[in-house]
Amino acid sequence: MKRLVIFLTAVLALACFSAHAQRVTNSSFSTIGYIKDDGTVQSSSFRTIAYFKGNGTIQDASFRTIGYIKDNGTVQDASFRTIGYIKGDGTVQDSSFRTIGYVKSDGTVQNSSFRTIGYAKGIRRRWAAFYFFFLD
Repeated sequence: MKRLVIFLTAVLALACFSAHAQRVTNSSFSTIGYIKDDGTVQSSSFRTIAYFKGNGTIQDASFRTIGYIKDNGTVQDASFRTIGYIKGDGTVQDSSFRTIGYVKSDGTVQNSSFRTIGYAKGIRRRWAAFYFFFLD
């Protein structure tokens, strides 16, 4: 009986997790990570690798600031140097305004040649763009 309770608790915990985390996949639909509703970024093995904070700050797993996404879509590194831009339509540009990719409204992520490189369905565009194009 005790094992059944532990098993059911584990299943319930996984069900709750999957309801609050969206999968990030590559172009072959293999899971490469997760982004939770609260901004927690996890690897495919559920190890926390970063956090998107409500004020636009991005932190690594040790809570060190690694960058910023400004309200206007400007992407900055930890030293406030502009490293790119994320436009409202999902276009992603480097610091020289060259288009490096796109995050479509359906979550499809494409490189500058419009080749699909992954999917981030149900994830905020800015978070998906940072994940695919700026997160090392």
